[in-house]
Amino acid sequence: MGRPKPLLPWRGVTLIEYQIASLSQAGVSQIVTVLGHESDSVARYVDGRSAEWVVNEGYRRGRTGSIRAGVAEVDACARALLFLGVDQPRTPGLIRRVVEAHVERGALITSPRHLGRGGHPLVFSASLRDELSRITEESQGLREVFRRHRGEVNEVEIDDPMIRLDINEPGDYERAEALYGA
Repeated sequence: MGRPKPLLPWRGVTLIEYQIASLSQAGVSQIVTVLGHESDSVARYVDGRSAEWVVNEGYRRGRTGSIRAGVAEVDACARALLFLGVDQPRTPGLIRRVVEAHVERGALITSPRHLGRGGHPLVFSASLRDELSRITEESQGLREVFRRHRGEVNEVEIDDPMIRLDINEPGDYERAEALYGA
C-alpha cells in the first residue's frame, strides 16, 4: 500500500481508529489490537482509546502469529472471540448483527455471508480458545479450525456487500472509498 494500512484515512479518521470505534460502539467489551509493521507509529492511534494493544514481532511470518498473540490477551472470562482485520472496515451495525446472531444461536462459530460467500467478522466460542491459540500458517490458521467444526458453523446471510470488504491493494482501497465514502 506504500504506507501502513492501519493509518489509511477512513471516514475522517484512520482505519485503526475507525475499527476500534466500530467495535466499541457495537458492544465488544474487550478490544485487543495486534500490531506488527511500524507498530511504534500505529500504537499512538490505539493509546487512549477503548482498546489495548500487543505487538507481534513475527508479523512477517503470517497472520496466525497475530491471531495467537491476540487470543493470549483476551480475558479468561470472555465467552466469545471476534476476529476482524484492520483492512476489513465494518460499521457498528454490521458487527452487532453478527455478534447477536452468534449469541442467539449459542453458536460455536459464526460466519457472516453475502450472496453465499464468506465475510468478516468471524466469531468463535471461547470454548475454542485452546485450538485458536495453536493455529499455524502450515495448517492454514483459522481455516483449519473452521474446517474441523464445519458442521457446527452458524452461517448468517447479511444483505450488505460490506461484509466482504477487504482492502489488500491500492485498487481495493480506491474502490472502497468510492463505494463507502472512506
